[in-house]
Amino acid sequence: MKSTKIETKLKERGFQQGSKKARTSRLKLKTIKEASTVMSDQGFSLLTSIGPDTSPRKHLEMIQQEIKKYKATCEQLENDQTELKVARDNLLEITKEFKMRSATVQQRRQEEEQLKASQVNLHKERLVSVQAEHAELCRESEALQNELDRMEEENQELRLQTQVSTAVPEKKMVFTGVTAVEGCSSGFDVKPRILYPIEGGTALITFEEEDVAQKVLEIKFHKIKLGECYITVEARPVQLLVPSDIEVETHVCDKRILISDLPKIGMEDQLLDKLEIYFQKKRNGGGDVDMTEMLPDSGNVVVTFVEDTIAKGLTSKEYHDIKMFDKTYRVKVTPFLNGEIKHLKARTSVSKKTVQLVGIPDILDEENLQDNLEIHFQKPSSGGGEVDAFVYIPLGKKAVGIFEEDTSSE
Repeated sequence: MKSTKIETKLKERGFQQGSKKARTSRLKLKTIKEASTVMSDQGFSLLTSIGPDTSPRKHLEMIQQEIKKYKATCEQLENDQTELKVARDNLLEITKEFKMRSATVQQRRQEEEQLKASQVNLHKERLVSVQAEHAELCRESEALQNELDRMEEENQELRLQTQVSTAVPEKKMVFTGVTAVEGCSSGFDVKPRILYPIEGGTALITFEEEDVAQKVLEIKFHKIKLGECYITVEARPVQLLVPSDIEVETHVCDKRILISDLPKIGMEDQLLDKLEIYFQKKRNGGGDVDMTEMLPDSGNVVVTFVEDTIAKGLTSKEYHDIKMFDKTYRVKVTPFLNGEIKHLKARTSVSKKTVQLVGIPDILDEENLQDNLEIHFQKPSSGGGEVDAFVYIPLGKKAVGIFEEDTSSE
């Protein structure tokens, strides 16, 4: 009885378990059908075809096969997704590297553009500098061309001057036996004449010996007896401003001529009138005369015309025969040279033989005071010596002393 009950219970349990499995299979099937319905609604189907005669087990196996197939597809998709992620990461890394390279290239390009811009600016500056230098060279070239033109004009003028006779009057020259140092170039000397102002109450005294003048300067203050009284004068050196270098530019005057070799007859005014009458006549090649003047210390005459076309024709003939004082004389007509000092350099020179006396009071008449002063400075006891020249200018008067080159030592 017990075994029968147990079997009965086992059967019941088996039936229940079978029922449970059936219900579970039916539930799974229903779920699968619902899922298939949902999947069908979403555009794909989990089951290819389910017939009405197909058993649930068969359905389950088919579903499992489909699941395996889709698992494999899912795994493949996951693998593809993993590969895509790796590819994406690689792509991102490549993109990052590309961006870095792009930034580097862009920076390099900017640097190159900046370098190129700086080079362009440098070339522009060089171009501006070259243009400025070119302009400066053009200006210098123009200035040099102007200077060349000026020098050519000067050379042309000098050539013209060399073609005419010299305006220096002819003088008879003779060798006197005096020689110069060997090696001196040929030429001529100009003797200086220096004008020195002499104020009132002063005197200039020139000694024959330089030592005497230096001794008088060393004593400086000299006490001189004038009758019953004494005066004190001061001896000072005479400082002269003499030219050391002079440059004179000369050119031929278009309106003037120089007449030399004139006879020493008649009065000066009569000679000037005769010359003016001769050179006013057109048959003699002359014209309207503006003025005639005699040059001092030379005996030569300068004739100035109104027009600037007369002088050249007269100088081309050079010698003219002029009738004066019932006699015909041949005179020489040469161009007149105008001179202009272009450069003058002066220096201070102290006269070695001349002494200036200052502080001389006006207590005697001019002649007596000069005699007393000269006598005092001739005495060796007073520090003086032989006097070559002496001039005294009293107070209230002024004079000009003329200093010339001392050739006594030569």
